[in-house]
Amino acid sequence: MEYSKLSIVMPVYNEKDTINEIFNKVYNVNVGMEKEIIMVDDCSKDGTREILKEISEKGLKNVKVLFHEKNCGKGSALRTGFKHVTGDITIIQDADLEYDPSEYPNLIRPIMEGKSDVVYGSRFLGRKRPEGMALSNFLANKFLTSVSNILTGFRITDMETCYKVMKSSILKELKLESERFDIEPEITAKLAKKKVRLVEVPISYFGRAHEEGKKINWKDGFSAIYKIFKFRFQK
Repeated sequence: MEYSKLSIVMPVYNEKDTINEIFNKVYNVNVGMEKEIIMVDDCSKDGTREILKEISEKGLKNVKVLFHEKNCGKGSALRTGFKHVTGDITIIQDADLEYDPSEYPNLIRPIMEGKSDVVYGSRFLGRKRPEGMALSNFLANKFLTSVSNILTGFRITDMETCYKVMKSSILKELKLESERFDIEPEITAKLAKKKVRLVEVPISYFGRAHEEGKKINWKDGFSAIYKIFKFRFQK
């Protein structure tokens, strides 16, 4: 199959300090094909919304900015963005600077070469704990990934990674419903049910602390455990 367009879906909430920089990185990265950027503001309150309106008003080709009228969560923002995907391959991009868009070519390569249907960018392949990742977050990630692997049959190292890349045709079949960070285990569980070919590639990672704007917390961890079981056994 020939792939000619990459869709980047970016959920955004209160990222005024990073949104311009990450947008420019995504906009300028060369992936060897056409790109579309779909940003969904989840009712930011810190000035991010106004920055996104300025980006939208520039009328840039293949850049779409969508706005939620109330804060619903990362999963809800992603589901809104997914509805507007027109590319052959879709990648999820966070609106902070923890993940590097220059790695897109490596992330899409296994799909381009026909070796996989889905690619996860792993923060843990080739290293122990990434610099900047708190020990508590590292242990929570490893635990959730292990539970997910037991129930899905995957043998991956980083279920909670932002960088999930897949054929858009598969994405549109997932029928996602999560509203918060539990979208991550839901995606993984539903991909497992479809028996997709999933591979991981190592990525760089530049973690930030909660005081710097990181939003996931321990409550999301408990929700993730519940959703891992729910979506594994859901008919």
